[in-house]
Amino acid sequence: MNSSAVEGLLRQLAPQVLAVLARRYGQFDACEDAVQDALLAASQQWPEHGVPEHPRGWLITVASRRLIDEMRADRARRAREHAATGPKDRHEPPPEDQPSESDDTLTLLFLCCHPALSAASQIALTLRAVGGLTTAEIALAFLVPEATMARRISRAKETIKASGMRFSLPPEAERPERLHAVRHVLYLVFNEAYLASAGPELQRVELAEEAIRLARMLHRLLPADGETTGLLALMLLTHARRAARVGAGGVLIPLAEQDRHLWDNGAIAEGVELIEHALASAPIGPYQLQAAIAAVHAEASSAGETDWRQIVGLYTLLERLAPNPIFALNRAVAVAMADGPAAGLTQLAAIESDERLAGHHRVDAVRAHMLELAGERERAADAYRAAARLTTSLPEQRYLESRAAAL
Repeated sequence: MNSSAVEGLLRQLAPQVLAVLARRYGQFDACEDAVQDALLAASQQWPEHGVPEHPRGWLITVASRRLIDEMRADRARRAREHAATGPKDRHEPPPEDQPSESDDTLTLLFLCCHPALSAASQIALTLRAVGGLTTAEIALAFLVPEATMARRISRAKETIKASGMRFSLPPEAERPERLHAVRHVLYLVFNEAYLASAGPELQRVELAEEAIRLARMLHRLLPADGETTGLLALMLLTHARRAARVGAGGVLIPLAEQDRHLWDNGAIAEGVELIEHALASAPIGPYQLQAAIAAVHAEASSAGETDWRQIVGLYTLLERLAPNPIFALNRAVAVAMADGPAAGLTQLAAIESDERLAGHHRVDAVRAHMLELAGERERAADAYRAAARLTTSLPEQRYLESRAAAL
């Protein structure tokens, strides 16, 4: 197995291994460090010597031994300091993880979203421990320096350690407190997978599939929760387009130009069924509305048949329920498609001064698209180039530069 495939496997297994250790030993911060050591060892050994027969068990065993060694060393240090000898630790890890259908990842997800943590810490820690994102990726998602995010994650782990939180699913009465943060975490993980914020790859299929897996688990746990259902539907409807989003050489293909025969009809059918059920049976929410918008796109047989007026209406309602400059930006695009580029540019002018959009490449990208539709080729090319300079995603940068060159 090559290094890239090993990396994908380790990303999938990391939260499972951390969950097992946290349940066994209860020391979240120490367990996370031990898992990172085991992952490093695997990344160095597996490409050369091959993946073991039970990779999850291998990681659990290695991480457990590292953790126990550290616990013994710590106890020995304390014993020397206090001139006292503690009892021997006889809690040895098994030689390998036994096959089991049990997956503690969802429990880990709820632990990371404990009310004792701030909302920002909940999201950051879950992205790190469950989503498998690097500290740098999380920092970019939050638009803060990497060092700041590293300190935030470290403080979150210290809070868990100091609070003595138990590794178990929260009681039924406490779950609503954590659901908002849990859903938002999964949403951010999926967004990072759908459009990588930096680097050479446009999308990370394995990370998107992990987000969908976790969303399915959450949906099974809370099948009547409309927003959880909406979130899963949104992921499925969006992920269904993955094969058509990237062309030869990793080139980005925009929605209007995608070969819709490459879309995953099974995922679309499942997503549409989920969102229709949620809208009919639960109070409406932002994830349901976003899924409904994705469903309108998915059910159009061609870009020209897209019901843009319905999308404008859905975005209008979405902005009322969850004011957000990105939603406003997307609504401006829908207005341009429904009523013409001049109307879209008017909408854009009304929102581009929002400081939350400052420096965001999508503002220039949207402007460029509207100017191109209006036939203002030179201004459109300038705006595409401006957007290309701002994005940190190489596929997006190449696409924007190609649009400018074509004009």
